[in-house]
Amino acid sequence: MVATHMKTTIEIADSLLEKTKKLAAREGTTVRALVESGLRQVLAQKMSRDKPFRLRNAAFKGAGLAPGLKGANWEQIREFSYEGRGG
Repeated sequence: MVATHMKTTIEIADSLLEKTKKLAAREGTTVRALVESGLRQVLAQKMSRDKPFRLRNAAFKGAGLAPGLKGANWEQIREFSYEGRGG
């Protein structure tokens, strides 16, 4: 990937800019590098969260429960589903 740069202007609160300048000096980097790093982190987090979990449709064709199972509990449904299958 070829990196290109665009010059732009952003407004940052004075106190935030001062803290950023101090951190950049302490770490031997630039304000630009810190801003780019922060933006990359935020974008990565947002991009991974923007895709909500979706449960796949596991429905199948049919008319619902077998006759006689309406109102049955799980144990009764389970017994019916394994009937004659050695389960």
